[in-house]
Amino acid sequence: MPNRRPAGAFALLAAVAGALVAVVLGFLTFGAQATVAPDGLPIAVAAPPGPLQVAANGIASHGGGPVSWRMTSPEEGRKLLEDKEVYGVLELPSTVVVSGAVNPSGTQIAQQVLTGAAQATGGTPKVETLHPASVAGRTAPLALSALAWVGCLAAGAVLIVAGRRIGRDAGAGARFTQIVAAGALVTGVLAGFLKLWDSALPLGWDVLGFLFLASTGFAALQAGLLRLLGVRAMAILGPLYLVAPAVAGQVPELLNPAYRAVLWSWTPFRFSAEALRSLLQGVPGAPDVATGVWVLAGLLTAGLLLALWPGRSALQQAEADTPDRVVQVGVH
Repeated sequence: MPNRRPAGAFALLAAVAGALVAVVLGFLTFGAQATVAPDGLPIAVAAPPGPLQVAANGIASHGGGPVSWRMTSPEEGRKLLEDKEVYGVLELPSTVVVSGAVNPSGTQIAQQVLTGAAQATGGTPKVETLHPASVAGRTAPLALSALAWVGCLAAGAVLIVAGRRIGRDAGAGARFTQIVAAGALVTGVLAGFLKLWDSALPLGWDVLGFLFLASTGFAALQAGLLRLLGVRAMAILGPLYLVAPAVAGQVPELLNPAYRAVLWSWTPFRFSAEALRSLLQGVPGAPDVATGVWVLAGLLTAGLLLALWPGRSALQQAEADTPDRVVQVGVH
């Protein structure tokens, strides 16, 4: 009579695997969204010298908890907004200033708080938006970053699978060609989507160059990990895509501290999305542009080293030494 224990063990193992997948997906996606709440969201109140500063001091004294107020002059407040150090400015007596170049999730909360503060002072608030963004302009930075990741990941996975089909892993030249070609082609696709979604969005060399840097950086990192781990790397690279809409699309002050430290702090999507947002809204001098370039250039360098370093990867060596490989031996 056949032993049914192995089948039962595999069934239990499959159930455990399903539960673990649910835990991972819940943590990476719905958990981050379900715990969104403002915590120390930086906003500013600005007043010229004179009696209005007394009112500004009164507003700023109610900081702490959900928001963190900063007392500034009108000129300094707008400079802080340009540098994305605050998400909005209340210019007394009753002007709320926000920016389309700032992450819309933070801007929305900031505008609500600033409008309420303006109404509390007895004024009818007027909203002024610097660098106004269309719906596509607000959506495109994160959407294009996620599409760049998925497109380049598919290219890297196809190269690995094709190599296994023909019984020969891709060499350094093939991997380099795949990285550059995928970066160029995906950049073309992303540029096409920008024109399709909103033809008014800028598509100069700064935007195209940044899209190419992001795409090749993603492709290089993925190619390096796929070389080291084979298709097993998809278990790491695939779920990372889920981080994009759930975590990278938020500002850190809206995330639970655990998500802020464990996920948001390092996810590559936030660097590409926020820098691209500044470029699309005509603020190339914003600090997050330089930060994004440095981070993505670092990913590209590290990925190229992993993908092109001479020698066989540890996984390839282990597979070559497995017992199921046929080894020709001499007959004595």
